[in-house]
Amino acid sequence: MRVFVTGATGFIGTAVVQELIKNGHQVLGLARSDASAQKLLAAGAEVHRGDLEDLESLKSGSALADAVIHAGFIHDFTRFAEVCKIDEKAIETIGEVLAGTQRQLIVTSGSALVSQGKLATEDIIPPFNPAWPRASEQAADALAAKGILTSVMRLSPSVHGEDDLHGFIPILINIAREKGVSAYIGNGLNRWNAVHRLDAARLFRLALENTTPGVRFHALAEEAITVKEIAEAIGKQLNIPAVSIPEEAAAEHFGWFSHMAAIDCPASSKWTQDQLNWHPSQPTLMADIENGIYTK
Repeated sequence: MRVFVTGATGFIGTAVVQELIKNGHQVLGLARSDASAQKLLAAGAEVHRGDLEDLESLKSGSALADAVIHAGFIHDFTRFAEVCKIDEKAIETIGEVLAGTQRQLIVTSGSALVSQGKLATEDIIPPFNPAWPRASEQAADALAAKGILTSVMRLSPSVHGEDDLHGFIPILINIAREKGVSAYIGNGLNRWNAVHRLDAARLFRLALENTTPGVRFHALAEEAITVKEIAEAIGKQLNIPAVSIPEEAAAEHFGWFSHMAAIDCPASSKWTQDQLNWHPSQPTLMADIENGIYTK
């Protein structure tokens, strides 16, 4: 199968490209720079020049492929509402090309806001949250309603592993280094879920090979890890104390990241594992932190 992949040279996309090629698929990767193009060529993929705001490049790339994995997203939280609209438009544009065909689209989303404070499952469809305006799933649902073979891959708030430079764990580590303490809010018992990027990449490939349109998959290996545990592991690696800070001081300490530092988002992937015979096998988040891959 020839697969057009957006975000093909990102932290997760790189692993997806490698997983697809290793299992006999051809990859056409979206590249906006010469460096990205070279990275794709080195991995054995074809290069398609463009970016998420170049809608013509999305159309032509999608037209050349048997399926599309939309793993790209502009991670600029200073203009989050704007990049969410760019993401929504990119999904709509890809969908226009796939309409009337039997070609599949996998859209990437997240599990963090599915069911805050309660165990999130794949069947839960949360209402749109204006405070967090990413509309990937709504855009995918709109395409599915038109008969386009669309499914959603929900990623954990922590997709971890070697070469993770911009994820949530590096953000926490950078804040801890700057402040001299590794902090959690209140009792720190709010929970994140997590997945290793190689396990997530394998799940993308399995979802592609076992077309199940109109469903959500949960790319997560660990259902619930307390933020206190994470903060303590980071503190140990940096040789600084792990401390509790009151809720009213969270915004000052964490800045824009205070919302994620406070979120409670346990989630299950039981249905996904059963549906696709996917069984995560890579190191856990705590193992990666304790093995020092983030603090080398």
